[in-house]
Amino acid sequence: MDITTHKVNDRWELFTLANDNGMEVEFLNYGGIITKVLVPDKNNNIENIVLGYPDYKEYESDPNFFGAIIGPVAGRIEKAEFTLKDKIFKLEKNDGNHHLHGGSNALHRVIWDTETFETDGKVGVTLSYESVDGENGYPGNLTVSVNYTLTSKNQLMIDYEATTDKTTPVTLTNHSYFNLTGDINKTIRTHQVLADSHQFLELNGELIPTGKIIDVANSTFDFREGRELKDGIIAGSEQNKIVGNGYDHYFLFDHAKETNVVVKEEVSGRVLAIETNQPGMVLYTGQNIVEGLELNGGTSKKYSGVCFETQSSPASLHQDGLPMVILGAGETYKKQTIFSFFVE
Repeated sequence: MDITTHKVNDRWELFTLANDNGMEVEFLNYGGIITKVLVPDKNNNIENIVLGYPDYKEYESDPNFFGAIIGPVAGRIEKAEFTLKDKIFKLEKNDGNHHLHGGSNALHRVIWDTETFETDGKVGVTLSYESVDGENGYPGNLTVSVNYTLTSKNQLMIDYEATTDKTTPVTLTNHSYFNLTGDINKTIRTHQVLADSHQFLELNGELIPTGKIIDVANSTFDFREGRELKDGIIAGSEQNKIVGNGYDHYFLFDHAKETNVVVKEEVSGRVLAIETNQPGMVLYTGQNIVEGLELNGGTSKKYSGVCFETQSSPASLHQDGLPMVILGAGETYKKQTIFSFFVE
């Protein structure tokens, strides 16, 4: 197990976590951005399986949120406003008429403080940041810490913690785009996904949940027995088409199984298992990736990667019956998502 650091410029530092199996995780203190995840395939070829830029400067203007920590609220807030205790808080409209991923200068664009740690079979870094009251329109002084931990069992563990001195909305996630082929020139269409979920949130034409919770049975949204992502890309339902042919929907986890999501790529033999105590995830198939960007291993195109954004639902700020994003003063937000990699 090993941790190395490298200065990218005056303020940016690149961290590399490595274990004895050839797995490595690289990330920046800028935005907590995961730039590479190297894992072996069934023939022990070690390749990068997340999208990222070879030129780190590109992250400053990246429209795709590649690999970043997202917050204080991941996802879209309808009409860029919410009400708490009869007070209306107005936010930046950075996604049409709506507010996306905390705003254009949110956690994905800040320099995080860092501290490395090492224990038996684990190496990692704690990233911490203090968002002041009113920053990006959100109430409360919010203290956030995120641990990236690599284990000897080829697990990337992400632990999120936050506290606030005023009631405020919080739901944090990581926005890595996975491509288990290890070849960016191939798409994620044939990735097979199994998800422990029988419900998802219906979206309107502006990608805002309508308030309707839909049962996945007999649809391209039923991943309970496993399904290739191309099912919702090529011949999907109206809900697949409304997001640009694919998925950009919030799935509610049943939490009936220990593992919430399993992703398989047959040619490489790579398998990604995801465990989380989050109530659900946004599954996003990358149909809106900006094309022609110079990325590690090639140029970007639609469906180059798939995101599994484990989080609560910001739609709960406007609709009842959804996983809440409100953190009270003095309360502690504490969530964990574990990405485990193996081959079969």
